[in-house]
Amino acid sequence: MLEELREPSAGDPAAEGCWLERDFAEGDLPRLRVLTEEFAMWAGLAAAHRGEFVLAVNEVASNAIVHGGGRGRLMLRRTDGEVQCRVTDRGPGFDAAVIPELLPGLDSRCGRGLWLVRLVTDHLTIVPGPVGTVVTLAIRLP
Repeated sequence: MLEELREPSAGDPAAEGCWLERDFAEGDLPRLRVLTEEFAMWAGLAAAHRGEFVLAVNEVASNAIVHGGGRGRLMLRRTDGEVQCRVTDRGPGFDAAVIPELLPGLDSRCGRGLWLVRLVTDHLTIVPGPVGTVVTLAIRLP
């Protein structure tokens, strides 16, 4: 089992089922990808979908660094039927309207990563706050 995984917090409903929660910055992305892969394997996500989950988590975490204040907070958890990732940042905020309906061209400066995240996940929510954004993504377990 991962050394950084932990039991769910009994008194915190927001963290129920949470197995990994940590702050991150740019230099942490390689470690986050490894932890996400290990978590997905541990949680029982099919091998065919593990890479998609890691890719989606990496894209959202990268966006938090580039557009969301240089830092973020990641939470990975398993629920009854899915693996979830929640990334919170401290940037100017955005909503799902920034995600293009069609694949943006290679010269596009915005939206490719989130477009891909929406494509490979079963659930994606984006909640802007007064400061920052909370992005939650999930893939169903077999």
